Amino acid sequence: MTEVLVLYYSRHGATAELARHVARGVESVPGVSARLRTVPPVSPDTEASQPAVPQSGAPYATHADLTACAGLVLGSPTRFGNMAAPLKYFLDGTSSLWLNGALDRKPGGVFGSTSSMHGGQESTLLTMMIPLLHHGMYLVGLPFTAPALVRTRTGGSPYGATHLATQGATEPKLSDDERELAQLLGRRVAELAAASAALRDE
Repeated sequence: MTEVLVLYYSRHGATAELARHVARGVESVPGVSARLRTVPPVSPDTEASQPAVPQSGAPYATHADLTACAGLVLGSPTRFGNMAAPLKYFLDGTSSLWLNGALDRKPGGVFGSTSSMHGGQESTLLTMMIPLLHHGMYLVGLPFTAPALVRTRTGGSPYGATHLATQGATEPKLSDDERELAQLLGRRVAELAAASAALRDE
């Protein structure tokens, strides 16, 4: 079974909800499964203060998850137009994978969420793409042939799936277009991952 890693950080649940729809898109491709993983929050403490296993939600990612995956879809909320520090911290620790080319020529995509229309959705997606390019990954975006990308009035970008979070909402509620685009992103990465795996097996 070809496996695509859906790796994200989420503070209030919106990015986690997007991740679940990306995973559904991945698993809509025959022979491909999604592995959902998150990263722990960072702390100003100098000692480790997080449990080794989160109390709820997806397990924490390891370097082994990255090595084993045939594709990667990375997600983060926006922090001043940039990816969140916990995800950046995790990626900063992947130099050993970069040295041995563990992610080279694998497909990768990105997704994210903001709480305002002009809160830096696209610049956040671009910041997540840069480490993937350094790892030698093939970037996968969303085409304008996707009807939801043309009609959306909430999240959505050719750079990747996004969500516009309603301020003050107690739980995330994705629009139909946001769900459709997140699933499309997952499906597109999964299709490339499956095709690459088939080529390697020949």
